[in-house]
Amino acid sequence: MKDFLPDTFALTRRKNFAMKKSSNKSFTVNVIATICIVTMINIIGYSQTNTYPIVGTGQTISYDTVVAITMPTAGQAFFGQNSNHPGNMRSYTNNGNGTVTDNLTGLMWQQTEDRNGDGAINFYDKLTYAEAMASAATCNTGGYNDWRLPTIKELYSIAMFFGAEPGPPPSTCIKYIDTTYFSVGFGDVNSLAHGDLGTERIIDGQIASSTKYVSTTMNGQETLFGFNFIDGRIKGYPTTSPVPEDGQSKHFYVLYVRGNTAYGTNQFVDNGNGTITDSATGLMWMQNDNGTGVLWKDALSYAENLTYAGYSDWRLPDVKELQSIVDYTRSPATTGSAAIDPIFNCTRITNEGGIADYPWYWSSTTFSSQAQTKGASACYVCFGRAMGYFPGLGWTDIHGAGCQRSDPKPRSFTGYTHNGNGYYNANAPQGDAVRIYNYVRLVRNGSSTGINENKDNHLFNFYPNPVSDELTIEMRGDREKVSFELLNSIGQTVQNGSFIEKTVIQMTSLVHGVYLLKLQNCNTFEVKKSLVSTKN
Repeated sequence: MKDFLPDTFALTRRKNFAMKKSSNKSFTVNVIATICIVTMINIIGYSQTNTYPIVGTGQTISYDTVVAITMPTAGQAFFGQNSNHPGNMRSYTNNGNGTVTDNLTGLMWQQTEDRNGDGAINFYDKLTYAEAMASAATCNTGGYNDWRLPTIKELYSIAMFFGAEPGPPPSTCIKYIDTTYFSVGFGDVNSLAHGDLGTERIIDGQIASSTKYVSTTMNGQETLFGFNFIDGRIKGYPTTSPVPEDGQSKHFYVLYVRGNTAYGTNQFVDNGNGTITDSATGLMWMQNDNGTGVLWKDALSYAENLTYAGYSDWRLPDVKELQSIVDYTRSPATTGSAAIDPIFNCTRITNEGGIADYPWYWSSTTFSSQAQTKGASACYVCFGRAMGYFPGLGWTDIHGAGCQRSDPKPRSFTGYTHNGNGYYNANAPQGDAVRIYNYVRLVRNGSSTGINENKDNHLFNFYPNPVSDELTIEMRGDREKVSFELLNSIGQTVQNGSFIEKTVIQMTSLVHGVYLLKLQNCNTFEVKKSLVSTKN
């Protein structure tokens, strides 16, 4: 593996912008600003070209290193974050039979974690890993009998990062999934009354995947990867080892999946110029990383000011794009490599425990805690060991290479505990390591037409832009009936209706926020993105 960019690779920086800090102040939900509407999505449907389309994170709010801000533009500080590059808009169909179809990925999901159908999601609905694997064979939700426990890449496809993890009180939590279509539960704080041997925490909403870690965590525990729609992280969990909360094997919520068995399988092509194209996702990646740890803000500016291999549209990937290139068959302990296809090069590091390892990589996605307007951390993906400091074990791999966690954005370790070669969060149950300076691997949209891209002109027009009170929508050409739906940033419908040829939507009753306008007739599905702040 090479630890640096080869001399033969053209690597030049564009003319430096004066990266002055934006004069836009951090906002709250009451701040008044002008509406700015930007076309985000065209046609939406299951792609036959890209077998592994990445569903966008749903993150439409912009952040500095602490709180939400107005969306930055090119040349401003913090430009290039997730809200500037929203990706493919999610598109679901409620099939009315306990299932939900993801129209982008071609996957069909169970709609709820309520396995016993009693109308409540609690410990009664949880299964051990072995039970979760075995019970798929007897599942007949919607009349189908080919359900399976999802891989971690399949499960991550329905994760949405408009969420905010709970803090005191738990009512501050916004789940990391579109709750218009899916029902997922908190940890069962009354689990003792529901068949548990102990008491769960509010954040114990982990869902199991079928993906097992090829190494072990916590000094020898067999581990599976799961995602938590309550706290927004991929972590490794023990398959059979007793867990502290109840002294028995870990129990998980379950959502089974069916269809598109190719989803999550990469198709990498070495372009011979220091770039790698994934034909399955349509994304092009830099073959090498940036070679050193940097702050999140500097990772954004590095991407925005780079020309490489003849391209100047590189960007920091969102967290779901970044996780898409994890190779869960690899790990530092078992293959002596990062958890990524060897077609890529990863810089070697020495971790907190003094062991040869591989980096964690920044994403453009902010991680919010307690409220959507709080953004002092950003998501990263571990391509090396997910280190933590645990009493009795010291520094160890606690969540596995391939997990997704978050690190602080500011240049400060204040509030974290130093031990030996690193810092850790003493308030985290497993003492997650804290690095702040993480590595960067850039991405760009490939030449293939993406799942939400159409080279034809839009079939709907909307104006004025900017908007302050009324938004006019008109159909171009056809005079068919069109339905519309206006959704807020957490997927809730705030207005809907239908029209032929032209309509006007009143915006003055809406609170400040980002809204998505979905337009559909029998042939076309378009989505427009609105950064909205009304003048009421």
